[in-house]
This record gives sequence, structure tokens and C-alpha cells, in this order.
Amino acid sequence: MTSVDLSDTSRFIAKLSPYFVDTPAECPYGLDRLAVYHQAGFGSLPPVLLDEFLAAGYRRNGNTLYAMRCPGCTACVPIRLATETFCPSRNMHRVRQRNQELEVSVGPVEVTEEKLRLLDCFLNSRYPGRASTASDYYSGFFLNSLVSTMEISFRLSGHLVGVSIVDLAERSLSAVYFYFDPAFEKRSLGTFNILSLGELASREHYDYLYLGYWIEPVAAMAYKSRFRPHYLLVNGEWLQVD
Repeated sequence: MTSVDLSDTSRFIAKLSPYFVDTPAECPYGLDRLAVYHQAGFGSLPPVLLDEFLAAGYRRNGNTLYAMRCPGCTACVPIRLATETFCPSRNMHRVRQRNQELEVSVGPVEVTEEKLRLLDCFLNSRYPGRASTASDYYSGFFLNSLVSTMEISFRLSGHLVGVSIVDLAERSLSAVYFYFDPAFEKRSLGTFNILSLGELASREHYDYLYLGYWIEPVAAMAYKSRFRPHYLLVNGEWLQVD
């Protein structure tokens, strides 16, 4: 592993610490422990400042920026790819080939009945029994006035099979959420989404693609470590994993 120093970013975040509060909650990833969100709400945030927060391990939920500060737990590890060094594996090339006929379109975040149906189908398949609906996710999570956000749609013969929500910073993209049609699970659409975002980041000259949290005990989050080389934020340093 090699490391990247974050001292300047840490000093910047420390100046804003009085605006953040710790909010306890049930673990959103199903782990049997207390979760604590270290969070603050903002009206808007320039792209260059979003870069600073992302580099410090923060994520966005609606107009709130947060980082996990859970007592006795460090399972949520921020992970990112550097567009200059990321190299897809052979299997990832096969995933790309398998999905080459998908139509990919980029636009602003918009709520439609088609998307709500697909997201509800995804949530019911992945998280049965949860109270949150697709409308809740869009109104409380995806839509925001804090940063610029785009939506990438994946279609097969006109049929919507996946949607990616992505935040735009000055030098990086941040993958906020991806949902897809469970009937197409064998296509590895989650992997194809990250490959597509990586290509977009490289084409538009972004330095990094943030993938949220790598959580080893949670299968739905652990797969991110297969993208290499990647960087993990550990004890205030981004460590490169080859």
C-alpha cells in the first residue's frame, strides 16, 4: 500500500467542525450496532469544497453532508478510484462486453413514474419490509440544492434497467446511488455502472471517482474492492491497494 497525505484537507474540515452534530441511528447497513452520523446541513456548496469533503471521507444525503462516527466500529471505509491508474480486470472487460448493447444517457435528476416503479422494485427485492419508498429516496436523498447532480440511465431495447445518481465536484465524481431491475441481475449492472462512471470520469478529465463506503461484512458493499488499484481512507490517509 502507498499513502496520500490529507493534512490540508483535515485542517479545512476542522474549521467547519462547529457546524456538525452527531446523530445516533440504527445501522443503515444492517449491522447489529449503533450508527452515528456526524452531519451538517448546507444550502449550497461550491464544487471545489465538495472535493475537500469527499477527500475527507464525507458523503451526501439530500442537503446534508455526513461521515460515520460509530462507537467501536470502523466497518465503513471510504473508497475511491484514481482515473489515471484504474485498470479493469479481465472479468470486468467481459461485463462491459456483455452490456455493450445498453443505451446510456446522461441528464439532470428527474422523478418519473418509470423510475419510481423501477426503484420500488429494486428496494422490495433488496430490502424487503423497509418503510422507505422510491418517492422517499428521491425527495429525501437524491434531489438536492447543495451540489450539482446528474442521473445516468441504462436502457435495453428501450426498457429502463438501471439508474445511477452521481454528484459532480471540481476534480471528481461521487457515485451516490445505483438501482436496477432485479430481473437483469446476471448482467452485473452494478459493475457495469462503475465501469461506465470510470470511463466518464476519464473522458471528462476528473481525477477521482468516489464509490462511497467499502464495508467488508456487507456483500452489497464489499464488491467495490474488486476495482483495482483503489484507495481506502484509513486513519486520515488514502492508502493505495494494488
